[in-house]
Amino acid sequence: MRPTHRGLGCLVLALVVLIAVGVGAFTYLRDRNLTPPTPGQQRCVVTADGSSVVLDLDQARLTSIIVGLSVRRGLPARAASIAMATVYQETGIRNLDYGDRDSVGLFQQRPSQGWGTEKQLMDPYYATGKFYDALVRIKGWETGDITEVAQRVQRSGYPEAYRDHEADARVLASALTGHSPQALTCLDRSNSRSTVSALTRALTKTFGTVSHSGDGQVLTIRARSSRLAWAYGHFAVANASQYGVTGVTVADRQWRTDNLNLPSWVKAGPAAADREVVVTLRP
Repeated sequence: MRPTHRGLGCLVLALVVLIAVGVGAFTYLRDRNLTPPTPGQQRCVVTADGSSVVLDLDQARLTSIIVGLSVRRGLPARAASIAMATVYQETGIRNLDYGDRDSVGLFQQRPSQGWGTEKQLMDPYYATGKFYDALVRIKGWETGDITEVAQRVQRSGYPEAYRDHEADARVLASALTGHSPQALTCLDRSNSRSTVSALTRALTKTFGTVSHSGDGQVLTIRARSSRLAWAYGHFAVANASQYGVTGVTVADRQWRTDNLNLPSWVKAGPAAADREVVVTLRP
């Protein structure tokens, strides 16, 4: 018997649904580092306390800004965890120029609710600053449930959704605040180029005053603590595609870019001084 048009239509629909489910499942597993990466796949992997989070290069850049600004303000890593759980839920760590009603930016903040202008909220530095401004006004935010605190800041229509991202948010906060050394690595194949001065401006904009010196394509940073040294080092790796970073040394550990395989932090030789960060840019 020849298949009917209706039967063919049902078959096609079933195939589309199966493909969509398969793609969704693959994306879910890939984002949690549970599938083998394709050869040369650009990505960043952040590992802390036995858990790993996979980010694309732009997500890593935005995460380095969000977490770095909490360090600049002298806030505990918990503040960065709350911020990251929020942006995961609101935008998937994307700086969106659209959203529900007039919501825009990383945190989907609304100009009509007094967060700022649309242009201001599209600036990750401004939007993150406004989030932290609101966060620290919440009584008990330092010890309260992350989901409940995030909801009090955001007033979302899905108040329990932040809970789904708490574990990943803590991993990112721990690494990029410097609490977890050698926890972030990236595979960047962009071959981008920049200058020491441009990277220095980014570090200063994110962390505030940073003691540094530059020589050609090498930036040397002297941190006030080992934790800050790792925060600066991880920031440089997370922004490798922005500034053409090819190597980062923090104390006695070294990261070097690769064109095919995800790099690992290895023993440096000769090692940099304790609390010293050396960043090499592509010439």
